[in-house]
Amino acid sequence: MTRGTFTIAGGGPVGSLLAIVLARHGYRVGLYEGRPDSRMTNIYQGRSINIALSDRGWHSLQQIGVGPDAKDQAIPMYRRAIHDVDGALSEIPYGKEDQAIWSVSRGGINQQLLDIAEDEPDVETFFEHRLVDVDFETAAALFRLGDTEVTVEADYLFGADGASSKVRRLAHDLPRFSYSQNYMPQSYIELNIPANADGSHRLEKNALHIWPRKDFMLIALPNPDGTFTCTLFMNHSGDPSFESLRERDAVERFFGDNFGDAMDHLEDPVDTFMAKTASPLFLVQVFPWSFNNKVGLIGDAAHAIVPFYGQGMNCGFEDCAELNRLIAQHDHDWTKIFPAYENARKPNGDAIAELSKRNFVEMSDLSGDKRFQLQKKIEAKFHDAHPELWTPLYSMVTFSPEVPYAEALRVGDEQKAVMDRIMQLPDIENTWNEQHVMDRLHELAAARFGDRQ
Repeated sequence: MTRGTFTIAGGGPVGSLLAIVLARHGYRVGLYEGRPDSRMTNIYQGRSINIALSDRGWHSLQQIGVGPDAKDQAIPMYRRAIHDVDGALSEIPYGKEDQAIWSVSRGGINQQLLDIAEDEPDVETFFEHRLVDVDFETAAALFRLGDTEVTVEADYLFGADGASSKVRRLAHDLPRFSYSQNYMPQSYIELNIPANADGSHRLEKNALHIWPRKDFMLIALPNPDGTFTCTLFMNHSGDPSFESLRERDAVERFFGDNFGDAMDHLEDPVDTFMAKTASPLFLVQVFPWSFNNKVGLIGDAAHAIVPFYGQGMNCGFEDCAELNRLIAQHDHDWTKIFPAYENARKPNGDAIAELSKRNFVEMSDLSGDKRFQLQKKIEAKFHDAHPELWTPLYSMVTFSPEVPYAEALRVGDEQKAVMDRIMQLPDIENTWNEQHVMDRLHELAAARFGDRQ
């Protein structure tokens, strides 16, 4: 006996994790993916081969009962390594000494979750099944396999089919469905830093490398095989932009002028730039996330965000963990679970979308600014002295899964108002380490947040 049946459209990491959640609660699950099985075919070729997982993602996996095996192939990144135009290096720790974000193979974690899902007796996987239509009244779905169309009946359906979700697009015709898609000014292409001949990394392995250039930036994340996946973010139009840089000489000058120290390591950056079409960055916000208590959206299908906080998959995993909790809390009553899920997660999806947009400015501009780096030092010192009174915004988002994204956004805005006053203190560059600065920060923080010591 099962508690009912689910169709999940989308066999990526979030869809696979959701299948595990539902199966462990006694549901029979059909997991349908439009692409070939990534364990048999390299569907990730030409896309980011690594992603960032933080404490939120790991915490969600632990809550669901998925083992930590993915960490065996993950690389901890303890700091940002900032590369100035002149090649000078500086560092900004992400948190305390033992705190890191993790560079994880996108394909690897997807394949691991698929393996775990398929070990569940109530999960069946179907690949190369492209979703054609959904009946939002009955949760029936129509898939196309080659030249054949297959109708799948189920009690419920979840769209876990990513930022360009077909389930979400089909929902556009439903009444009172609010939808917005906003493009960022920036687009991106991916570049590569190969490994040394002995398989070691050419740059520091345990750092996320950033070349911040205000309106554009290059980043590099380490892979277990010694390579780095690099991403160049730049305006789609304007000067400089992907549109304006069309001539080879101009592209060569652009890379030479802005990324001189990276040029010794990048693999054919000019040829790659000339050959690739830049991909857009966009955010999607919708409401509701569920329809007729029969069909729901999850992960990027519900809240596609930009990658500048490294929280996309973490947020999707949190969606799964919240559903896991709500199924137990509401004893499998989906007339209560669906509305509770969207009402709990929608404000947090909106908050991390806003935080992700803002973090482009922090990464591309502020991270290379000496005063910004000083502010981070002051905050870290104050947090060490008064952890119950102050947790930096980045740590709230990345290392504090108990703090909802919406709460982190609210508190972070209040902290910014306090730090703006601290950074205006006379001669702060030379006196930041003196006790009177900490005393003033304590006074301002206690007045705003309440002294909880």
